[in-house]
Amino acid sequence: MEELKKIIRDIPDFPKKGIVFKDITTLLSDGRSFHRMIDLIAHRYVGMHIDKIVGVEARGFILGSALAYKLGVGVTLVRKPGKLPYKVSQVTYDLEYGTDTLEIHEDAFNKGDKVVIADDLLATGGTVSAVVELVEGLGAEIIECAFMAELDFLEGRKKLPEGKVFSLLNF
Repeated sequence: MEELKKIIRDIPDFPKKGIVFKDITTLLSDGRSFHRMIDLIAHRYVGMHIDKIVGVEARGFILGSALAYKLGVGVTLVRKPGKLPYKVSQVTYDLEYGTDTLEIHEDAFNKGDKVVIADDLLATGGTVSAVVELVEGLGAEIIECAFMAELDFLEGRKKLPEGKVFSLLNF
């Protein structure tokens, strides 16, 4: 895992002073490393009869789509308002300075579908907590929330279902 961690670039003072941004584009652009990362995460779910992967806008689409392909299952998208063409369920959640809203097609799941929520990075947990609310509200069962990386010091996993968080890389 250390070799994958080393590929992720730190960008100091982005998006504002005092923050060290974890730039995953360096890992995604390295085909061998991207392939290895997807294989390592997907291997965790082999034989678990997952029905769908839920990709969270926008970088979660990358991880979610690759995982869904590897596992031979469908991918469901969670988007910002106005981006999905059919009837939606939505949730509004708190940010550090305001609120945001996410939407999912109301027919995204069959009752009892087993899903994995996929996103690139677990930071404060607010966005994925909102996604959990959307997915459960539509009657799906969350098997796990899977992340390429987690910023442990922000304790985002405390906002997610206990025992249902997996991060490949921890910082």
